[in-house]
Amino acid sequence: MHFSIVTPSLNHGQFLEDCLSSVASQRDVSLEHLVLDGGSSDESEEIAARFPGVEWLCEPDRGISHAINKGFGRAKGDWVMWLNADDRLKDGVLAELLGFLASSSADVCYGDWDFIDASGRHLRSVSAARWSNFAHIHHECLIGSTAAFLRRSSVIDAGFRLREDFRYVMDGEFYARLANAGLELRHVPVKVADFRMHGDNASQRHLGRTREMDRIMAAERQHVESRAIRRAYGVSLFQDPYLNGLMDGILWVVARVWKGVLKLVH
Repeated sequence: MHFSIVTPSLNHGQFLEDCLSSVASQRDVSLEHLVLDGGSSDESEEIAARFPGVEWLCEPDRGISHAINKGFGRAKGDWVMWLNADDRLKDGVLAELLGFLASSSADVCYGDWDFIDASGRHLRSVSAARWSNFAHIHHECLIGSTAAFLRRSSVIDAGFRLREDFRYVMDGEFYARLANAGLELRHVPVKVADFRMHGDNASQRHLGRTREMDRIMAAERQHVESRAIRRAYGVSLFQDPYLNGLMDGILWVVARVWKGVLKLVH
């Protein structure tokens, strides 16, 4: 079994060595590590050069989704994952997953993860719930993308890619679309990776109350993407967007409770 690790990167040199080391230190597995750099102006290329197993591709891209999609297109592994340049794999996790992935019929297998801060200090742990379209669409993304593995034959080779017009919740839309197409998504009770919170994460950048129009517009774009996922794949009872918005609030509460139930019975 062969793994492909796809890492989109742009000026994350301060974290990149941690990421590359976490992949290079995996033992007893066959893997390739593809780093798609959008043209970093920091020390990223010099850091990557210290890791002979890294396949470094530096060229302009149209954003993180485009970079990841390019990596997907180059991947040769049986299982493909994307690992952001500011995140890292847990020690020995790929070898730990070999038996489960070899026996699984799922198209996407996803595990648990830890949140860490910029210095690598543990913040909190996340145990993912088993898959539920309803909870994923109407509460929040159930999958930590840095802890998920895609079967190349049924996902990548079948032509599934991230939507490049999504800037914030491209992962949530991607998994909802895979489930809508009939693919199987399954939770693995293994802690896979560390997700780093450092203040410049795309999904967290615009949170909080503000009167600054630029920040408000950016935050609204993020909310629009989440609403689009609900309209395309979830429950929409009305033509009026405001009535759907009221229903979204009710469904959010129900989906949150349901996700808690799934964790209890999992």
